[in-house]
Amino acid sequence: MNRVTGIGGIFFKAKDAPALQAWYKRHLGIDVQEWGGTAFSWSDSNDKPTGGTTIWAVSSEKSDQFAPSQAPFMINYRVEDLHAVAALKAEGCNVLDKIDESEYGKFAWVIDPEGNKVELWQPPLGQ
Repeated sequence: MNRVTGIGGIFFKAKDAPALQAWYKRHLGIDVQEWGGTAFSWSDSNDKPTGGTTIWAVSSEKSDQFAPSQAPFMINYRVEDLHAVAALKAEGCNVLDKIDESEYGKFAWVIDPEGNKVELWQPPLGQ
């Protein structure tokens, strides 16, 4: 399997998600959308779009989005072939038995040795 090809997203929890989102918007200029985050579009050195994005989002500390992990964050890594997660299982990794497919691509999850949930994402073709 071609392993990680980039970072697709950074997700973290906050005690007061709306206040923290507003802070990032006001002070760092991040265009936080109603859903709690933004999509940074990739571009080349001439500012020409290159077809990729990185998601950044803040959610409530009460969210179970990162379960079974208790960590306050989750990193999403881009991969080329998500169905090859079988290789991770064969290597003894704790791969969650679920693959989600949507218009946003394919997603699977693995728990690292420290108990952090790691999201693997195969973007749709052309992204």
